Amino acid sequence: MTPAGVHQPDVIVVGGGIGGLSAACALARKGLRVRVLERAGAFGEVGAGIQIAPNCTRILASYGLLDEAAKLGVLPRAIVMRDALDGSELTRLDLADLERRYGFPYMVIHRSDLHGLFLRACQDAGVDLRTSQQVAEYENCADAGRAWLGDGTVYQAPLVVAADGLHSVARRQLVGDQPVNSAYVAYRGAVPIDRVRENDVSATDVVVYIGPRCHFVQYPLRGGEIFNQVAVFESPRARAGEEDWGTPDELDAAFAHTCANIRKGLPLMWRDRWWRMFDRDPIMTWVYGRIALLGDAAHPPLQYIAQGAIMAIEDGYVLAEHLAASDSIDKALAAYEAVRPEHCRHVLTASRKWGELWHLDGAKRDRRNEILRARDIHDYSFTDWLYRTTALTPDAEPALFREIPLGSPALPINIAGA
Repeated sequence: MTPAGVHQPDVIVVGGGIGGLSAACALARKGLRVRVLERAGAFGEVGAGIQIAPNCTRILASYGLLDEAAKLGVLPRAIVMRDALDGSELTRLDLADLERRYGFPYMVIHRSDLHGLFLRACQDAGVDLRTSQQVAEYENCADAGRAWLGDGTVYQAPLVVAADGLHSVARRQLVGDQPVNSAYVAYRGAVPIDRVRENDVSATDVVVYIGPRCHFVQYPLRGGEIFNQVAVFESPRARAGEEDWGTPDELDAAFAHTCANIRKGLPLMWRDRWWRMFDRDPIMTWVYGRIALLGDAAHPPLQYIAQGAIMAIEDGYVLAEHLAASDSIDKALAAYEAVRPEHCRHVLTASRKWGELWHLDGAKRDRRNEILRARDIHDYSFTDWLYRTTALTPDAEPALFREIPLGSPALPINIAGA
């Protein structure tokens, strides 16, 4: 039964992360009654920094949230790519020029700040936010979807959106595939910027060091008060099939031969937690009756082109726009599925290819560095497919790689990531 004073929802969103809350915000803005079911006892987000490209800040602007996000985050001057072994600059993106090209800025922000932004927007829009709601099963019925909790409680609405993450219950039930282990692991650390002032770091740029089977990312957060670092490396134990992998001793070994600035940053990483990196193979069916997948439940990528959270935000935006414009839920879901899976397939596969490019060794690394150094810093042919068009527009197959002689690595599609 529904408690007195609580309306039956038009949409149930399962999952209260960035994807779920941003979708709930988008749907509520269109006048839909939305209920969010979050399994945890409180809404929150773990992690550190996140990069928000113009294809996402465009959406934040449409929601009226961009100014607040900019106050919480940082608008960096450039993304600078360096070689992890010798520290030399390989290429860069001028982010002021990038904003002129695409009309919206490139931003870095703490994950919890972005999550909090959407949480407040949902509260302001009257979204019914519920915690400690562990969904165990999904079901379709006549013109509705159902979400069953482990205690037998059932919620029903004309549409159920499964935004329940990488290890999605809906994905397991409806698709049945498994996450793909990349054998890479990420360590993170966000510290007061005073702790890194003696290091050779930039307080204004996103800096990415790429090296053999590892990379290291640095950028400021929260108006420059915090400095964020991410260390990613391939785990030999994971490759060997061992269960205990990605541990701090592997972190130290992976970066032992990198440049001095990376080694100075390693002691500042959080060593009591690490994130094993999984994605999933692309799927082209996201809609099952009145149950629709969204965010990492549909398309969890590796982080190399910094589009994971952005794709989830785009999903919610597209779904809300089509529901508002259509005279039926089924037509809106068909339009959603006509656009999003193909685009996200491109992002998933591009992310994998980009990770391969970053982590080359030997002669292939030398050739990659040569190509990157020769790149025109105002060449946007490899970002236009991602940043120029709106999320409502089906994109053509991106030019992921140029034809480079002798089978050498190609130019990047983006130099962000992590």
